[in-house]
Amino acid sequence: MGVNKVILVGNVGKDPEVQYIKEDVPVARFTLATSETYKDKNGEKQTTTEWHNIVVWRGLAKVVEQWVKKGSQLYIEGKITNRSYEKDGVTKYFTEIVANNMQMLGNKENTGGGAPAPQTQANNTTTVSQPKTEDLSEDIGGDDLPF
Repeated sequence: MGVNKVILVGNVGKDPEVQYIKEDVPVARFTLATSETYKDKNGEKQTTTEWHNIVVWRGLAKVVEQWVKKGSQLYIEGKITNRSYEKDGVTKYFTEIVANNMQMLGNKENTGGGAPAPQTQANNTTTVSQPKTEDLSEDIGGDDLPF
């Protein structure tokens, strides 16, 4: 038995890109930056940032399309996936986080403007869960990739 679960809290690096495939099935892709601050051996404060490729499907992708923008602070739960494709004779490898749960954190400016985010809770977070469905990632060929 194995466990493949990722939990990230970070900020969206650029506005999400949303595609509709297979009879109006949306998929959203965006980057999420997570940062860690520590003191080095000289006592100076250092910050390292990791970038993560996030993929969301269906209803969760629709929420991302409407509410998430560059700079939004998010809590993401999902699984790590590794994919590859070949282009011009070169095989490209990449790692993605396929999210199945998301909470929107921060203030109204980080959730799509002045309007309140859907299902806003008292602690100013929004929780959206993706129902368990089959993985359609193989339906996106190398030519449809946004990079």
